[in-house]
Amino acid sequence: MQLATVIGNATSTIKHPSLKGWRLAVVQPLGANRKPEADPYIAADKFGAGVGQTVVVNSDGKGAARNDRDEKSPVRFYVIGIVDE
Repeated sequence: MQLATVIGNATSTIKHPSLKGWRLAVVQPLGANRKPEADPYIAADKFGAGVGQTVVVNSDGKGAARNDRDEKSPVRFYVIGIVDE
């Protein structure tokens, strides 16, 4: 799990069926000091986190597949919560 800031959204005209109802958020990973580190990536998001919000991202693709109830889901990164400070 890693903290990240939502910096935008991605749009896809065609998605895997397991992504129905998921938004695609572009997230910037944060280090322990909450400063940006590494390159941004796309994470599936069912919570509807907005730009600027801090989220918790899980990188366990099997967890996403179990959450979707679709073992063939291509999701690797997905939002598991929005941080509310």
